[in-house]
Amino acid sequence: MSWFESLILGLVQGLTEFLPVSSSAHLRLTAAFSGWKDPGAAFTAITQIGTEAAVLIYFRKDIGRIIWAWARSLTDKAMREDHDAQMGWLVIVGSIPIGVLGLLFKDQIEGPFRDLRITATMLIVVGVVIGVADRMAARDESGGRHRAPKQRKTLDDLRVKDGLIFGICQSMALIPGVSRSGATISGGLFMGYRREAAARYSFLLAIPAVLASGLFELKDAMESDHVSWGPTIFATVIAFASGYAVIAWFMKFISTKSFMPFVWYRVALGIVIIALVAAGVLSPHAAESAG
Repeated sequence: MSWFESLILGLVQGLTEFLPVSSSAHLRLTAAFSGWKDPGAAFTAITQIGTEAAVLIYFRKDIGRIIWAWARSLTDKAMREDHDAQMGWLVIVGSIPIGVLGLLFKDQIEGPFRDLRITATMLIVVGVVIGVADRMAARDESGGRHRAPKQRKTLDDLRVKDGLIFGICQSMALIPGVSRSGATISGGLFMGYRREAAARYSFLLAIPAVLASGLFELKDAMESDHVSWGPTIFATVIAFASGYAVIAWFMKFISTKSFMPFVWYRVALGIVIIALVAAGVLSPHAAESAG
């Protein structure tokens, strides 16, 4: 992998990780459109460490408070009623589905799931799901001529059942084209949560899963002789910087704006990919992964 490739792929990772458009799909597509080798699932997982570092810094106050309360709740029964302590447990519970499914389907994630036809289909299908969830949330928030606005849930209402459902939605992002934030946020909207609440929990929920995946792949990569460490580390740093800027923008955007621009973008991109694959312009299968 060249330094220029690592710069572009790092930017793509950082710019798309937190938007409901699928960063893994965009890394795969950037390589395909540029005629580069597929960066591979390992590259994606390692560069995601950079974007999760951005989450850790952006939400550092929330994360520090949650970890402190959760740790105290291990020995202090009274603290187990504290919302922050409960949030710590809910993040752990919500991380179980993606951990289990990630291990069970590791070979498929790194192989067949990276087929561009699957990626395009997921872009379209999940885009429609996000659109329906967004319209439902907007209807609840605005009310109507004969209907008062409906109060949607905040993270204070989050319980184990909802945490597990969020986690199952997150695990769908193991398939390129789904989008971690898109799946979890739309799942939250269907369960009646406010946009900001669903996004905040989505970002917190991603921390253990992404860091575990990244460290797991990092361990394997350190035992391999086929990794371009300089460009990979450079891409991770770029992903961190661009990812932090996107988080700050996205949290403001979702408080007042609709997800529909992302929906139309996903559907249009999926259709274009299907057309290009059908015309033979793009191969549906990944080229040999870049080192």
